Amino acid sequence: MNRNRVLAVGLVVPPAVCGLLALLRDSFDNANAALLLVVVIVAVAASGYRSAGVLAAVSSGVWFDFFLTVPYNRLTIDSRDDIETAILLVVIGVAVSEIAIWGRRQQARASRHRGYLDGVITTSQAVSEGGSTQDLIDRVCAELTVVLGIDGVKFVAGGNRTSAPQLNSDGTVTRGGRVLKVERDGLPTNAEIELPIQHAGRVRGRFLLTAATHIARPDLQQRQVAVALADQVATALIAQPH
Repeated sequence: MNRNRVLAVGLVVPPAVCGLLALLRDSFDNANAALLLVVVIVAVAASGYRSAGVLAAVSSGVWFDFFLTVPYNRLTIDSRDDIETAILLVVIGVAVSEIAIWGRRQQARASRHRGYLDGVITTSQAVSEGGSTQDLIDRVCAELTVVLGIDGVKFVAGGNRTSAPQLNSDGTVTRGGRVLKVERDGLPTNAEIELPIQHAGRVRGRFLLTAATHIARPDLQQRQVAVALADQVATALIAQPH
């Protein structure tokens, strides 16, 4: 469901629910009505749009006041208990929306990381099956581009060292011996980042990572996955001729 539709649901459903509950005022407690509206807010917030969840919470509070508190059909409340219930409805609704959105984002993040690890496993299988080294390098370049969210990757054979920024085996990124804060500042955009591949302590080549057109902020786990992918090429270079 797109954002506009979710916003519309967050705006329209609370007054509809409150209008129906108004028909049952004598047999339906306001506290239970508030709990039902929280369910509506959670359903809207589960879409992943914060603005829709907040809108549903505010809409629920307004129409709870209008339909279900004395004096009815007016935006005023005489009962202190109803005032507290209306305020708590909005506050809890916003809080629940934030929790629902956080949970959805964590789930999406876990799914992405699982996909990255699947890429490592697939690449490892390609090495064990003895495919072309160049095909493996091309596969790893494509995987690195996706995992790190960068513009592109190329592979250069040989053990020459340069002063370029380095993506190290522990997932840190250094420049001139200084560890960069990638999550905050992103990968360097003014130079290629080297990801060296080693076997038996010897550098066999390096991937040159380009992140020039936008700020890429891969987290530590993504960078460690990138190192694991690159290591597959080191194994293949030892096992197979070019």
